[in-house]
Amino acid sequence: MNLELRHLKVVCAIAETGSVTKAASLLGLAQPALTAQLQRIERTLGGPLFERDRRGARPTALGELVLSRARVLLPAMKGLQDEAARLAGSGADENVMTRYRIGAIGGPVIGGMVHRLSEAQPEAQISTHASYYVDELATMVLAGKLDYAQVGVCGDAIPSADYGLVWQTIAVDGVCVLMPENHPAAKGVEVDLAEMSEEQWVAGTGDGCFGDCFAAACARNGFTPRRMLETDIRGCVDMVESGLALALCQPTFRPPAGLTHRPLMGAPLRWRQVLGWHPDSQAAKVAPRLMGMAGEAYAEVVARNPLYIEWLEDYPQLGGGQLAAA
Repeated sequence: MNLELRHLKVVCAIAETGSVTKAASLLGLAQPALTAQLQRIERTLGGPLFERDRRGARPTALGELVLSRARVLLPAMKGLQDEAARLAGSGADENVMTRYRIGAIGGPVIGGMVHRLSEAQPEAQISTHASYYVDELATMVLAGKLDYAQVGVCGDAIPSADYGLVWQTIAVDGVCVLMPENHPAAKGVEVDLAEMSEEQWVAGTGDGCFGDCFAAACARNGFTPRRMLETDIRGCVDMVESGLALALCQPTFRPPAGLTHRPLMGAPLRWRQVLGWHPDSQAAKVAPRLMGMAGEAYAEVVARNPLYIEWLEDYPQLGGGQLAAA
């Protein structure tokens, strides 16, 4: 006899009820028929699965092994059947997918996208993958391991066409300086980089504006920045809170209590948020819908920062809405 899923259901029912008689009632079978089926299962597996006495049926060591596997296989098969049914029912709609795999550099935009997707398609499977690096996420999309990559790039460029992906812009923002609320530079709407020559700086790891772009911006303002530090986001916040350094951040970053951020005057550093996908994938057909959700998520997040909204009035080329395809 070959072991089948229905046999695993029998074993699980006996374990859950603690009785062959109760399991037979649960499964709608006669007790002798279930007993005979259990005996055939045990012969196939090479030993008894339950110890049976007046107190009921308790799994043997072999029974525990079978149960551990069955409790993985049965839900997995049910999930496969459900997903196949959803796919068969929605296959005619090119604007809907049943699974969304989104890689992201982090930040609140990805959270807003996932929230909107979950509301629009409660049954869809949505997964995210985090990375600090554009090339890692782009390579995963190209390999079919992700459907979309929501990333950021410094300056006016977009990710390289060498990745073979389509990229569209969600928003272009002026990079901000994260500082304590009582810092002298926090009094205005923006920060003059030329007045920050004595500051020490810290930024998060990964692709960002903290390398050559920041050094070049400082040079244009007549100074070379002091020793620059790099750590994770929590480390950056800790250093700013302690007064050890200032940090570069996006205007969508929500500062913790006691900290604030201001954009750099003249927007010498810009951060472009983009969404990428493979042009020949199903994701390409759904991309306009995802772009709309990403734009809504950005607008919702940036609206929390009224000072930045005020600053944007003098920089109409920045903010959301620049949907530039590559």
